[in-house]
Amino acid sequence: MAGQPIAHSLSPLIHTTAYEVLGIADQWEYGRHELDEAALAGFVADCGPEWVGLSCTAPLKHEVLGLGTPSDRARLLDSGNTFLFNDGDPWVENTDVTGLIGAFARAGVRSATSAILLGNGATARSALYALAEMGVSDALVLVRSQERAEASLGELGRTLGVRLEYGTWGTVPDADATDVLVSTVSTPLPPDVAAGLASMTRACFDATYNHYPTELDRAARDLGIVQLSGIDLLVGQALDQIRLMTGQQCPPEPLLDAAYAALGGRR
Repeated sequence: MAGQPIAHSLSPLIHTTAYEVLGIADQWEYGRHELDEAALAGFVADCGPEWVGLSCTAPLKHEVLGLGTPSDRARLLDSGNTFLFNDGDPWVENTDVTGLIGAFARAGVRSATSAILLGNGATARSALYALAEMGVSDALVLVRSQERAEASLGELGRTLGVRLEYGTWGTVPDADATDVLVSTVSTPLPPDVAAGLASMTRACFDATYNHYPTELDRAARDLGIVQLSGIDLLVGQALDQIRLMTGQQCPPEPLLDAAYAALGGRR
């Protein structure tokens, strides 16, 4: 994988576990490469024929788009997390979207019409795309700055056919119940706000794992509703990368178990 900083990343553990499960650990290797935007193109150019692909995280998700042919999804999101050498015809994909959709589906949530979305960064854009693919047509976006959120999400929402309304992050909105909630904000929510937001929905997905379990994770668990974390997203997007790179499908459970164990235990 490539990015900066990456010392904390669980991606090497997840991919290496997958290679073991698939019985290809003696043929495949997944490592860390600390790179910034200026170093990425040179690094890729120096890779030999044994290289199959790269997982790209911040701050490389925009820079990588210029090194291959982006998929329609990566182009629309202006963000890629997967670079494939593809025998000299490189291309770039965004598996954050399919990772989120797949994680929801494994939890029994395959469709939705309404959503609450926390945040307006790159992960929020991928989440909005995923929600649209699941059928969401209305989303309430909770952010600190409506102006920044409109600049980041407004046109994307219109392109995807999702009507966006905006509210204030850190508050419980006066709104109707919604199908799903996705948080892409790493700043912890106050417990009462997390509980209030979780009570408005039937499925909560906190897409970060920096503070796992988060207050939103705890609130969803206490309410007995579907609770998904950043580990579910990390494994979900990795499953697609593993398929694209190795041509093999890996079951998610061993990867989830390994990642949650690294954080101190399963849910």
